Amino acid sequence: MSNSSRTLPAGDIKPALAFGSVALLCVVAGGLVAAVTGPLQLEHGSWAAAYLVLVGGVAQGALGISQHFLAPRRFIGWKVVAELVAWNAASEFVIGGTLVASPWVVDGGGVLLVVALALMFQTVRRSGTKSGWALWVYRVLVVVVAVSVPIGLVLAHLRAS
Repeated sequence: MSNSSRTLPAGDIKPALAFGSVALLCVVAGGLVAAVTGPLQLEHGSWAAAYLVLVGGVAQGALGISQHFLAPRRFIGWKVVAELVAWNAASEFVIGGTLVASPWVVDGGGVLLVVALALMFQTVRRSGTKSGWALWVYRVLVVVVAVSVPIGLVLAHLRAS
């Protein structure tokens, strides 16, 4: 049996911990951004705080951690790194592009977020015996975030014009 077809070991939670840790950092960073930008009345402060908490924290954490329980095969190594890098680089591009009013940078973030979502969807695509409501909730969350990407990109372009 090849290394890529082994089932997920019960004790191998490093990928879930990586996603949980990064998600927690994003939630804390969002709180700090809100605390700093609110009193200063910075234009995009509350939006950036909400993005960090909801997209960087809640959505990334929910999808990344859920993979541990829903994936039919172990997903460590390059795939976890690719998902984490794509998701968090996307967030940097979206927030940075918004702050400097560059919708093309935001578009790059949107593309990276779609890449991360595609990898995450593919990870649990064939769930085997691990089906049911949890898998459907996971898929719905992927779709909700995916649908929000083009909406956000259109809004970024409208805001910049």
